[in-house]
Amino acid sequence: MTRHIDLGVLFSTTGPYSLMGQASRLGVTKAIQQINADPSINLMFHPIERDPGGDIDAYAPQCEDILKSSAARHVIGCTTSWSRKEVIPSLERLGGALWYPTPYEGFEASDRVVYAHACPNQHLLPLLDHCFTTYGKRIYLTGSNYIWGWEMNRIARETGAKIDADVLGERYVPIGSVDIARLIDEIAAVKPDFVLNQLIGPSQYAFLDAMTALRASDPTFAQGRCPVLSCNMTEAELDAIGASAEGVISAGPWFCGQSPALPGNEGRNDFGSSFEAAAHASVMMLARLLSTSPDAEDLSLRQLLALPDAARIGISPRTHHVSLPVAIAQVRDGAFVPIKTYAPIAGDPYLTQGPALLEPMLRIVP
Repeated sequence: MTRHIDLGVLFSTTGPYSLMGQASRLGVTKAIQQINADPSINLMFHPIERDPGGDIDAYAPQCEDILKSSAARHVIGCTTSWSRKEVIPSLERLGGALWYPTPYEGFEASDRVVYAHACPNQHLLPLLDHCFTTYGKRIYLTGSNYIWGWEMNRIARETGAKIDADVLGERYVPIGSVDIARLIDEIAAVKPDFVLNQLIGPSQYAFLDAMTALRASDPTFAQGRCPVLSCNMTEAELDAIGASAEGVISAGPWFCGQSPALPGNEGRNDFGSSFEAAAHASVMMLARLLSTSPDAEDLSLRQLLALPDAARIGISPRTHHVSLPVAIAQVRDGAFVPIKTYAPIAGDPYLTQGPALLEPMLRIVP
C-alpha cells in the first residue's frame, strides 16, 4: 500500500535572495514529481509550502505552522544560516527535522538537521588552497553582515595566518544593501591579489557591477587579475548578474554538466545549479530512508540516520553531513567551467581533519 506523507517546504522564493530559494524549490518539486510517479517507491509526498519572503522573523512561525497544521515531520528548506538557526528551536519543540540544501559555514551538528550541501572543508578550504597557490597571499574579505559572512571570513583569516597571508581589509554590508562604494574604494587602494566575497543577493550583484567598472578604469584590476571568489554563487544567479559575473571563481559540490551526481541524484543531472541539485537530492535521500519500512516515518532523525541505508547514501550518522564531490569553477563566457575537481569528501563541520593548509587553527584559551 502506498503511504501518503506530508513534506514541509520552506524557501524564500520572494525577497532579497529569492533566486536561490526559487532554485531550491524547483529541485524539491522535481524530486516530488519523480517519487510520486515511481510505482517502485511505496510512498507519495504531499508538499506543505510556506514562503518567508526573506523575513528572518517569519521563518520560525512558518516552520511551526507546517509542523502544527499538517502531519509533516520533515522540512526541506532555508537558504541562509540565520534562517536555519531560527527554525532549529521550533524543530526541537515540535519533533521536526530540517534537510538543509544550501552551503553553510560549518561549526554546527544539530540532531534536527541534515546538512545536504557543502561546509567549509568542501568549499572554502579547497578554494583558498587553489587561490593562494595561483594568485598570491594578499587578500581582501567582504560579506553580508550575518553569520555566513562572519564565520567564512574568520576561517579565511585563520587559514591565511598559517601561510603568512595578509588580510588587507574586511568589510560587511547589511543583507540587501547595495551601498558598496566604500568597499570598492578600499579594494582599489589596497590592491589585493584576490577578493573573497561572502555577499548575497542584490549586495553581491551591485558589488560585481562595481568591480567590473573598476576593472575598466584601473589596469591593476584588468580581467584575469584580482579575481573575486565565492562559495555560494551558482548558475541560479548568473542571468541576474550578467556580464559582471565573468571571471568569478566559485566552489561547490556540483556545477551544470559536471559529473558525478550528488548522492541521491544518481542517474539524473538535469539541474540548473547546485541549489536545485542538493534540494532534489535531499528529497530523494529522505524518500529512500522512509521507504525502508512503514515505521520509518515515526523514527527520530537520529534513528533514521542510524539505518544502514544512510551510511550507504553518504550521510554521516555522527555529524549529519553528506559526503560530497568538490569542484572549483570559473565563469567563462557566461557559464561556470570547472577548473579543478576532487573526489567526494566527507563533511567535517568542525575542521578536525585535513592536510597541512586545511588543518584547523586551535588556540590556548587562558
